[in-house]
Amino acid sequence: MDNLVDKLIIRKIKIEDADAIGSIQDAITKSDEKADFRHIIETQIRKKGEEASFVAEIEGRVVGYMISYIVYAGYGLDKSAWIASLGVDTKYMGRDIGKRLAEEIFQVYVKKGIRYIFTSVRWDSLDLLSFFKTLGFDRSNFINLRKELDS
Repeated sequence: MDNLVDKLIIRKIKIEDADAIGSIQDAITKSDEKADFRHIIETQIRKKGEEASFVAEIEGRVVGYMISYIVYAGYGLDKSAWIASLGVDTKYMGRDIGKRLAEEIFQVYVKKGIRYIFTSVRWDSLDLLSFFKTLGFDRSNFINLRKELDS
């Protein structure tokens, strides 16, 4: 399988990738709640490449993805980027695919003059915390707040 990883291609996300991304997400989270990746990707494409989202592909098969977006104004923060979602096919985890996706996103935002990239991780997701730590992420000065709305 490592020979396959040598054939890894990182490319811009396309609408056609939505089902594969959904399958990767489902395998990781095992959640009944499904994200509408088609809508997410369509929204990104309408922005004409302003934001950076990529898939990792091996022999025509999507094996990983990372979706990010730009925030133009925040509470005391200049234009910045957020990594909103990422996933790697469970058969390919631990082979630096997530790292390669992140590096591609970092390059795009450096060229755009963006200095800070944020993400949000559950406090008990030790694997994700460890992954982002290896990429150089650390705690920020922000605290995530949540309000649950009545349906």
